[in-house]
Amino acid sequence: MFRDITTLLLDPAGFARSIERIVEGVDGPVDLVAGIEARGFIFAAPVAVALGAGVLLLRKDGKLPGATIAEDYALEYGTDRIAIHADAFAPGARVLLIDDLIATGGTARAAVRLLRKAAAQVTQAAFVIDLPELGGADSLRVEGIEVNALVAFAGH
Repeated sequence: MFRDITTLLLDPAGFARSIERIVEGVDGPVDLVAGIEARGFIFAAPVAVALGAGVLLLRKDGKLPGATIAEDYALEYGTDRIAIHADAFAPGARVLLIDDLIATGGTARAAVRLLRKAAAQVTQAAFVIDLPELGGADSLRVEGIEVNALVAFAGH
């Protein structure tokens, strides 16, 4: 079953409350909010504004101009690659990872590897939807990431 956030985005009060709830779940100061392409961008920007942080775009490889660093990850039908600007932040930056949904966690784990390769401190991730039976949130917890999700749906 496909889980869709478009009805949430169409509801100004619901969308605003979802941003507030994500912000309430953040532990400590954050320098950057990293949104995973593309729906993660929707949540990363307003959360960053609320936290007084910058927005870091985690993009599909080849979409960013200039020098980048990238990380490969597996999909059920092949592989993909995400990238950030090589000079996006100073070593030690505190980064909150955000996306709309966590399922198997492949993209989110690749994002954490990429951010840590660039010397970021990544200890938190936030999602609107968790599909816990697919194990993605648990796989991030194994990596030392505190995971918060606004809702969880049984089944997939």
